[in-house]
Amino acid sequence: MSSHREAPEISKDPVADSTDLYAFVSPDRPDTVTLIANYLPAQTPAAGPNFYEFGDDVRYEIHISNGGRAEADVTYAFRFRTEVANEETFLYNTGPIASLDAPEFNRRQFYTVTRSEGDRRGDVLAEDLPCPPCNIGPRSTPDYPSLADAAVHDLPGGGKVFAGQRADGFFVDLGSIFDLATLRPFQSAHLIPMADADGVNTLTHSNVHTIAIQVPITDLTRGGKRPRNAEDAAAVIGVWTTASRQRARIFDKDEGSYRGAGSFVQVSRLGNPLFNEVIVPMARKDEWNAAEPEDDEDYVSYVRRPEVAKLLPVLYPGVFPRLAELNESADRADLEAILLTGLPEGVVPGFQNFTGATPSDMLRLNTAITPSADPNPLGVVGGDLAGFPNGRRVFDDVVTIELRAIAGVTYPLIDSEFTPDGAAAAITDGTTPPGNEDSFPYLRTPHDGFAVPAA
Repeated sequence: MSSHREAPEISKDPVADSTDLYAFVSPDRPDTVTLIANYLPAQTPAAGPNFYEFGDDVRYEIHISNGGRAEADVTYAFRFRTEVANEETFLYNTGPIASLDAPEFNRRQFYTVTRSEGDRRGDVLAEDLPCPPCNIGPRSTPDYPSLADAAVHDLPGGGKVFAGQRADGFFVDLGSIFDLATLRPFQSAHLIPMADADGVNTLTHSNVHTIAIQVPITDLTRGGKRPRNAEDAAAVIGVWTTASRQRARIFDKDEGSYRGAGSFVQVSRLGNPLFNEVIVPMARKDEWNAAEPEDDEDYVSYVRRPEVAKLLPVLYPGVFPRLAELNESADRADLEAILLTGLPEGVVPGFQNFTGATPSDMLRLNTAITPSADPNPLGVVGGDLAGFPNGRRVFDDVVTIELRAIAGVTYPLIDSEFTPDGAAAAITDGTTPPGNEDSFPYLRTPHDGFAVPAA
């Protein structure tokens, strides 16, 4: 998955596990940028009586770099607290939840949003904002969309924020890909062949917990500018999300609960989709989650010679001969630019998202490129400059884009003499976007446990 279970240790701590990060110029409010960080992967909708929630002991953050140094120049931090209205019941709700303050809503979460610049102490933008409940079913949450709408809160300066459960917008044939990189559309060409078949979206009925914030572009760019020219370096921002925990966790016997102690340490991070998932080797994945983007020089070698690129010619004999030759002869400077520095001006006409020479895993968004009137889920490789790897929209087919890039489709950007294998442009995992909302927070209503069949 994009980052649902990407490292051994964080897979044991789902409440702090970032699953996907999105950053895009808002299509319905093009003077703003929407940032979405999803956590708590692969939620089964029927999860009572202890439904999913954010961690009160986790500090969630979305970082923005705008100074060309791969350092956080702007950070939005989110802290949650949980209240139990009736301590004498085991139930999440004791009747239909008609509003966010309904007495029947027994276990509620509230959060504070803080904005900081550099090392300066943060400004509280809003506090005690209520989250919606999980989508339990037609009796407990009979009008879930209205509950979710009520949980979209205005921020000072024209922003919006939402924190709560949504349907997972990511789509991937997880079972096929991790079964020795089987790509269902042409699995008959695999080393262990089977009949070709359509892909299966593993996450069709899964939910996540979403932190979404929409803010004016001028709140994110260098010097508070509103760049209009895509060639302006100030138009480009880098984005990543982190989750941090305190160093110690102590059980308070009198209170009957755990509490954190000590300073916060980072336990999870996410920039580009699939980076830690399939680029970083297993023995270093936990280390990567604790590292800062500015230190990603340590991982450049895995981008220059990615393991998946080596596997494709082996697993699909005779299908990727040019990729096999490329693997033997050259470092993948194209992938290094796409994933670690951004593309400089002149590589793709009318586009650049270069953030400086420091290699760092971040989503890179050129805020001067307006949303497409005819969006293509293949983003830049599909001719749509408003899509991945220019930031990332919810419907961008990042699995196909990255598989094709690794297979060699993007290498001609730096070597016009190279011709990719014909199969490289056809490679896909066979899934399609599930469809999402046209307005904030853009992800669909979460699946409810009553309607969704058990797996």
